[in-house]
Parts: sequence; C-alpha cells; structure tokens
Amino acid sequence: MNMKSNDNKGTQDLHSRMTDAPGAVSGTHAAEKSPGEGVKPMKGFGGSRETRQGPGMGGGPGIRPPAEKAKDFKGTLKRLAGYIKPFKWQLLIVLFFAILGTTSGIAGPKILGRATTELFRGMMLKMQGIPGAVIDFNKIALILFWLILLYVVSSVFSYLNQYLMAGVAQKTVYNMRKDLNHKLSKLPLKFFDDRAHGDVLSRVTNDMDNISNTLQQSLTQLITSFVTIIGIIIMMLTISPLLTLITIVTLPLSIIATKSIATHSQKQFIRQQRTLGQLNGHVEEMFTGHKIVKAFGKEKDSIKEFDEINEELYEAGWKAQFISGIIMPVMNFINNFGYVIITVAGSIFVTRGSISIGDVQAFIQYSRQFTQPIAQTANIANIIQSTVASSERVFEILDEEEEIQEKEDAVVIEAPRGDVAVEHVEFGYRPDDILMKDMNLNVRQGHTIAIVGPTGAGKTTLVNLLMRFYEVSKGRITIDGIDIKDMRRGDLRCIFGMVLQDTWLFNGTIRDNIAYGLEGATERQITEAAMAAHADHFIRTLPEGYDTVLDEEASNISQGQKQLITIARAILSDPTVLILDEATSSVDTRTEAYIQHAMLEMMKVRTSFVIAHRLSTIRDADLILVMNEGDIIETGNHAELMKAGGFYADLYNSQFLGKEI
Repeated sequence: MNMKSNDNKGTQDLHSRMTDAPGAVSGTHAAEKSPGEGVKPMKGFGGSRETRQGPGMGGGPGIRPPAEKAKDFKGTLKRLAGYIKPFKWQLLIVLFFAILGTTSGIAGPKILGRATTELFRGMMLKMQGIPGAVIDFNKIALILFWLILLYVVSSVFSYLNQYLMAGVAQKTVYNMRKDLNHKLSKLPLKFFDDRAHGDVLSRVTNDMDNISNTLQQSLTQLITSFVTIIGIIIMMLTISPLLTLITIVTLPLSIIATKSIATHSQKQFIRQQRTLGQLNGHVEEMFTGHKIVKAFGKEKDSIKEFDEINEELYEAGWKAQFISGIIMPVMNFINNFGYVIITVAGSIFVTRGSISIGDVQAFIQYSRQFTQPIAQTANIANIIQSTVASSERVFEILDEEEEIQEKEDAVVIEAPRGDVAVEHVEFGYRPDDILMKDMNLNVRQGHTIAIVGPTGAGKTTLVNLLMRFYEVSKGRITIDGIDIKDMRRGDLRCIFGMVLQDTWLFNGTIRDNIAYGLEGATERQITEAAMAAHADHFIRTLPEGYDTVLDEEASNISQGQKQLITIARAILSDPTVLILDEATSSVDTRTEAYIQHAMLEMMKVRTSFVIAHRLSTIRDADLILVMNEGDIIETGNHAELMKAGGFYADLYNSQFLGKEI
C-alpha cells in the first residue's frame, strides 16, 4: 500500500478511506469551497452552536428529558428487529429466564407471609392459654429455607438473563457497526462534503452506544417489568380481589399526577437543553478563538454573553429539576394513601377471619412493588423512542447512495508511465450548476503542470476528478490511455502521491508517520526518504529521534517540520504522478526553500500537478493552466503567458507591483 488519501473537505473521510485509496497523501487540504459542499457556516470564532445533551439533564425521578422522536417509528423498529432476528433463540431463552427469575422473586412475599401466619397463629394460641400450644419454629425454618432457596434461584436466573442479553446486545451492535463501517468505505466524497463531520461522528459513536445500552439494559428491564406487573396482579388477586381493586383504583391518580407534572417539566427541560447547547457553543467558540478574543479586546463582551446564557440556564435548570422533583413526593403520598386503605381494610378482613395476617403482609409488599415496574416501563418507553431515533439516524447512512460499483474485469496498469489526458470533461457538484464545461488537457510523462487561478476556480476540483473522488458527468480522464473508470479506485490512487497545504499527521511516532506511505517500509527506506525531504537532520535533533511520538495535532513540532515529514511520506511512496497543492503557503522562507528543493527532486522523473497561489514558485513549469470559474482560460509556459498580457500576466504582476486585476 503506497498512499493514503486525506482532505479536509473530503479526501479524509470518517472511515479513513485509506483502504480504498492507497497512495501517498501528506495531509489535509483546505480546498476552495465547491458549490456542492454543504458544511454549515460557523458562528463566531469556531464551532457551531448545536443543542447538546450535557451534565445535569437527568431530571427528577420518573421524569426524563424529552426524547428525540423517529420519523418512521414502526419501520425503523422493524428494521432494527432484523438485526436482532439472528439471535431469536437466545432471546427466547432470555425471556424464559426472565419469567423464571421474576416469578421466583414475586413468589417471595407470599411464602414469607406463610411464615408470618405460622408465627402469629402460635402466638395467638399461647396467648389464649391453650394447653400444649407452641410456635412451630421448625415449620417456620423450613418455610424460610424454601424462601432463601427461591431467592437464590431468582438471582441465578437474573444473572444468566443478563449474561445472555449482554451477548445478544453486543453481537447485534457489532453487526450494525460492521455494516456501518463497510458502508462508510463505499460512500462517495460528496456525502462527506455535504455533512458536518461532527454529525457523522455522532451517528457512528453516540447513536451506536445508545442502541447498545438500550438493548443490553432497557430491553431486559422492559421484559422483567412487564412480567412483574402481570405476576404481581395475579398474586394480589389470589390473596384478595377486593384489596386488588383498591390498589388498582389508586393507579389512575398516580398517572394523572405524573402526566400533569411532566407536562410542565418537559417545557423546562426543552428550554434547558436549548440553553445548554448555546452555552456549550459559546464556550467552544471563545476557547477556539481565544487569541482573537484577546487581540480585539472582546473579553467583556464574551463574559457578558456567558453570564446571560448562564443565568437563563440556571433558571431553566432550577425549574426543570424542581418541578420534576415534585413527582416522587406526590407519588409517595398517593401510594401511602393506598397503603393506609389497604392496611385498614386488611385488618378488618383479618378480624373477620376472611384472610390471614400473613397474606395481608404479602399484599402490602405487593402493593409497594406494584408502582415501581410501571414507572420503569414508562421510562423505558421514552428510552426506546430515543433508541429508535438513533437507529433511524444510523439507517439513514446505510441507505445512502454508494460510489459507482467498480468493474469486475478492472484494468491494472502494471508499469504506469504517467501520461494523463482529460477529454471533453463536464462536471458540476450539483446537476443544475455545471462547473466544468468541455475541459480538455493532455499531459505527457515527466512534465510539470502548474494550475493557477483565483479561489473557487476549480483547481482542487480537477485534482478530485483525477483521483476519482468525484465522477465526471461527461467525457473521460485517462492514465496511459486507460479510462480511470475502468480501473479500481485503489489501483488508480496507488499511481498518485499528494502533498497538501494542510498537513495531516496521526498520533504516533515520526517513523510510523513516514512509513504510512509504503506498506512494509524498511528502516533504511524511511531514513532515505527523510533525507531526500531534508527532514532527517531535524528529526535526529529531537530527544527521541524517529521514535518521537507526535500528539493528535502534532503540535509538538513546527508547521514546517510537519510539512517536511509529509513530503518524506510522499517520497517513500514513490508515486508515478505527483500532486502538490500549496505545500509551502504556511511556512517561513528558509523552510520553503528546503521544501521546494525536496519537491524539485521528486518532480524530476514524475508527472506533476502543482496548484499554486504564489506564482513565483511555478515559473519553471512545462505548462501553466490558468483556470477561472471551472474552465481553462489560458495555457502556456511562464514566458508565453506573460507575453500574452492576459489574466495570468495581471495575476502575476499584482503579486509584485500591487497592480489591480
């Protein structure tokens, strides 16, 4: 594998399309914005103010922040069930264990009531002075033994239930992640250009985690809660239908109270979420643009805006937490009210001899347990709503249109020369907005082609078409006479090497970053590539040399050093066609001289495309293409174009004479 492609606007995508795009890419590229790129503009200094879920959003007992709702709940749920279907037998076992474990636990109060009844009977007989009356502790001990055994069995089944469900949940999410990962590698660059990377990352990470947690925890709780509700009702009916009726009558009071409180609480939670998103966005912007804020003296304005948002968040959060916190006292009052009625009614039934005292004790326990699974079911329903919404967001990616399928009989150029031809190419990022119209270009092996023009002229677009990051609408592009559509994308990109304006280095050693350009690179090859790029000297001056670990932003070395490493990576890949995109725009003059020298060495025997704004760097190019609004408006070498006195001459002179174009 020679090269890995990366671009801020699309050459680097989420899945690291690198498996598809071998070749030598130096880094990300701040390309001019194409009409098809739909990244939302940022407000302020950095980071969009998205609504985010943050700390403190939990709510009071029984109340949760409003869940995002799916557009097609039934369809998405059915599709999610399709991923669970292969594990239907495991799910049936989980259901069986849940029923056994829950029913075993439900039977506990009934059995404990028998021990209470036996103890009470013995005490009453002794109090009545009946000769030979004793408390049968052996019988009570036997009952307690069976009770303990029952609880142990319930715990074992619950353990097995959780164990099996964890496996089902993780295997299901594993398959979903695998499909999603595979899909991302097949999506065209347009998909990543039209979407914010943060949104795609959120779907791959947060939404998948949400699905995983729900399958592993909430689904099991839903089963056990449902079984518990049914089981408790059955056990209460076996004890006393009248007491059961009293318990059920109090249930609507709890529902009405909960719904009434939730209606007011949800409004405050929505306000809290919105305000929290604003606060997060403001803090992110201020820290991202910290130097700019300082430079323009906007600290007071920043603090004032923070205080205003923070005050609103405080008010919304206080109201949300307070109102939602009322629900438990209200529910406890209603439950205690029902508890008093049951106790009084049960006592009357005991005195009449229609029910035993142990059954009253068991019934009181059941009535206490009755509302808990109902509240759990309500919460789980909210969680499932959110999970289905997360699943829908994941399925939206899985349903995206993929790249054009590659031909099974794809052509492989064994020894590429580097002849490039663009024949009557037409292309637009949107069908109704054509950027390139009938573009033609013929580049011979070993020639250096410079591409110049104002921002948005289509320079990087041409590179994207050469690499097949986008497909041409009409016409064709050939390498050594072979249409690039007849080649596999990976084989095509092996031919190219790229050194981009914005460097891209990953978290790892300098050695690994250079070796990224060639699979199985030896130590000697890495060192020779670094020497050719004039990077060996500065690398050896670092404390750990080639073993120096770069952090995530590679901020522990300078910008020029980063660029030299990316050039070394491109040299190591030994590409046939070299693409240089403003590789020296952000470095000092001395470093630029080193970089240009290294690039000239690379360009001697290769076909090269050089995108440049600093026109003094491309005076020696064999051919200069002057682009504007997607078309090539002038061609020729430097002398010819200056003599013509056209757009290029005006552009060149403006950089040195201050002449207006």
